[in-house]
Amino acid sequence: MKSGTSRLLRQYEDQELYGKAPSEAREPRAAANSGSSTLSSRFMRRTPSSEPSPISTQPRNDWQTILSLLPYLATYKWRVGFALSCLIGAKVANLGVPIVMKRIVDSLASVRHLTALGRAQDAPGIVLLGGVGLLVVAYAVVRLSTSLFTELREMLFSKVTESAVRQLALKVFRHLHGLSLRFHLERQTGGMSRDIERGTRGITQLISYSLYSILPTLVEVGLVLGFFVVKYEAYYAIVTFVALAVYIAFTVKVTEWRTHFRRTMNELDSKANSRAIDSLLNYETVKYFGNEEWEASRYDENLKRYRAAAIKSQRSLSALNFGQQAIIGTGLVFILWRATQGVMAGRLTLGDLVLINTFMLQLYIPLNFLGVVYRELKQSLTDMDRMFSLLGAPQEVPDAPDAVALQVSGAQLRFDDVSFAYEPARQILHGVSFTIAAGTTTAVVGHSGSGKSTLARLLFRFYDLDRATGGAIRIDGQDIRDVTQDSLRASIGIVPQDTVLFNDSIYYNIAYGRPSATRDEVIAAARAAHIHEFIESLPKGYDTPVGERGLKLSGGEKQRVAIARTILKNPPILLFDEATSALDSRSERAIQHELDLIARERTTLIIAHRLSTVVHAQQIIVMDKGRIVERGTHAELLRANGLFAQMWALQQRAAQTPEVVEGAEAVGASESPAK
Repeated sequence: MKSGTSRLLRQYEDQELYGKAPSEAREPRAAANSGSSTLSSRFMRRTPSSEPSPISTQPRNDWQTILSLLPYLATYKWRVGFALSCLIGAKVANLGVPIVMKRIVDSLASVRHLTALGRAQDAPGIVLLGGVGLLVVAYAVVRLSTSLFTELREMLFSKVTESAVRQLALKVFRHLHGLSLRFHLERQTGGMSRDIERGTRGITQLISYSLYSILPTLVEVGLVLGFFVVKYEAYYAIVTFVALAVYIAFTVKVTEWRTHFRRTMNELDSKANSRAIDSLLNYETVKYFGNEEWEASRYDENLKRYRAAAIKSQRSLSALNFGQQAIIGTGLVFILWRATQGVMAGRLTLGDLVLINTFMLQLYIPLNFLGVVYRELKQSLTDMDRMFSLLGAPQEVPDAPDAVALQVSGAQLRFDDVSFAYEPARQILHGVSFTIAAGTTTAVVGHSGSGKSTLARLLFRFYDLDRATGGAIRIDGQDIRDVTQDSLRASIGIVPQDTVLFNDSIYYNIAYGRPSATRDEVIAAARAAHIHEFIESLPKGYDTPVGERGLKLSGGEKQRVAIARTILKNPPILLFDEATSALDSRSERAIQHELDLIARERTTLIIAHRLSTVVHAQQIIVMDKGRIVERGTHAELLRANGLFAQMWALQQRAAQTPEVVEGAEAVGASESPAK
């Protein structure tokens, strides 16, 4: 009989989290929030060592990532086009600001001339009559137009970005639920959810910078270069173009060099987060062994590595910023020196000097922003790399192209020469064949490692049998590989050994069996599971939160919740996977009675360790090392005096040992935290 401690140690499993990751060393790291895993901990106990189609650790091509994103933007192509037009309009209006300012400065030159002639009192009237006042108004209108187009861009842009992020995040979430059990067993959910969070944030940055910053900036640069050539001389355009080319080349080269620092930061951040979540989920285990400092040192080891990578990233960022400013400053010196010489020689006016200087200042902002944009784009693509890799992970157990919905008439279940291996070198099942007649109960018993729970995983299609050598599982003659997984799982209800509950209310967890059920149907299911009175005795009733993975409920109460939601689901096939083996004797007898009631007139497969719970089964299958070694009723197997009879004798002697009985009663006396 398993002790209370061993049961408590199984309470926590991997869970999903949503946390913040740093996009640069200058951004603060935020704490992660935890969610709940929906996989049965009983089904997750075996961890196959064979690797499924692995997620590539090599970075994807940047253009592949961008092309993967385009279909999510195509839905709003007209909105994107209009937003681009607004932003280009803003850049054109912004180009007019220096031109209007030049006219104002040149017009004000007449004031200096009048002052020199001794007619300073006539200057204001001449300025107004000369149209300078209108130029000032025009200057304000141009500035306002820039702001108007920019805000229109923001209004149109927000819906495009948020819709694309929503669609892609939802697709990744659905895809992860569609992947096999093997995939989830071999991944750390904490690190994986970090990748998703960073990837969705990277989408926002990629769309924002690429569609609404880069193109308009290039348009503005082109307009300025053309204006320099037409209005002045090619020297200004050449210097500006050379400075821009050197700036872009320097930014690209240095950013490419420092990208691996960012990738390393992401990997170390995910690893540190996964380790922290794993430790916190196993809080009780840590306390049992007094390993708080050990866990802290393991976590700090990852934090030190992250710190070192973050420092390298910040140093490289500082070097990049300084180099960019040096290039821009050098270009400004050459251009302003030439313009100053032109003013002194009389070829240019003061207005021309102001115009050239203002153009360069306006270009300085987008040029500097272009460097930021490129860095952020590279970082966003790096962040999106893993998320798109998750989305590209192949489904190990897909529905067949011509799959149809399962049609259940009598719910006869047959395992036909089933052979299966998690990895080629270690066969688990060897030619297992048996039939469960419609409406009858069959129990599968055997020692640990005999392959009992593998039958349950195969029935739920967490793994698929090889069509050539694996045999078949059929329900009413239909191969379950030829039906949709949704219809298959809708026809099967399970009461596992370790019931996993969501961190929500009791009502939510019962209604999870059929989310469309009415409140009356949920309460009726609770009554049938004999848990309604207990729920009503709680201060919040059905709205009582069950805690992380249901830890506020006792083992027996969680099992009754599992029974209630299975009753609510009302499936034609039931699976009891050692549903009472984690309970004490008193709770086991009560829960066993409820299981017997809901199994009446349903096809039922019981996977059991305690033989006393299956004496009523019409058929008992005894497995050893992946093979069926005996089958028959309880009485027939006892008379055969084989493996079943030996296991029965051992368990009967163990049940009569006073120490075991006392230990079981002590465990059963524990109070539920929800009470």
